[in-house]
Amino acid sequence: MRRTSKWITMGAASLALLLLMGFQAATKKAAPAPADPIVAGFKKSTVASVSDAVDQIVGKRGFMDHSMRPRIAGQIVGRARTSFVKLASPAESTPAAAVKHSVEMIEDSKPGEVGVIVMEDGLNVAALGGLMATVAKSRGMAGVITDAGVRDLAEIRALGLPVYARSVIPSTAVGRYVTVGRDIEVDCAGVKVNSGDIIVAGEDGVVVVPKDRAAEVLKRSQEIDQREMNMVPFIKQFRSLTKAIEKFNRI
Repeated sequence: MRRTSKWITMGAASLALLLLMGFQAATKKAAPAPADPIVAGFKKSTVASVSDAVDQIVGKRGFMDHSMRPRIAGQIVGRARTSFVKLASPAESTPAAAVKHSVEMIEDSKPGEVGVIVMEDGLNVAALGGLMATVAKSRGMAGVITDAGVRDLAEIRALGLPVYARSVIPSTAVGRYVTVGRDIEVDCAGVKVNSGDIIVAGEDGVVVVPKDRAAEVLKRSQEIDQREMNMVPFIKQFRSLTKAIEKFNRI
């Protein structure tokens, strides 16, 4: 009985360690992400500047709802890969059907890409757990965004995979959901996302940059960053935000 108790106590830590060892072994052979100058540029900007730039260039919001928060912290910048999951009967929702397209999306991903999983009315169900996160990390994904819940936080934290989700919940999709497609347009936390769009995520939230306007948005974002850099010393010198707004037309 003592031995059984010991293994039960060590279970979570051991599983996290095994997952960590597994992805380390897998990622040793992972190819480096190909150069993408647009993505590289967004990595140097801020989430807030990118959000403002999308407002100005695209003319509509690019920021996801405030409930989309980092559950495993870390910056995410990369091109999106999408999957969609819908409600289903228990008979339809087999283990394979519940994750089919989401897993295919992850297993087909390239290093540096970002998984975007949207689950219909999914705040009380986990769209991502430790096993799927292990595959995502081994494939070199930059992170995962889920318009749904996430579970197995200790395991995913051990992997070091940034995850943004609208809830944390221990429930499974099996018996409740089926996946219906991947690399299709999805509505994620209030914003349309297509595979190839650029995701920029950090402590301030998550922003989607449409792929066909990415170069323009990046240029405007860089201009905003530069203007704010010039504003800070001006504000310190004159101790006035009002004067800075008048001079730089920015807040």
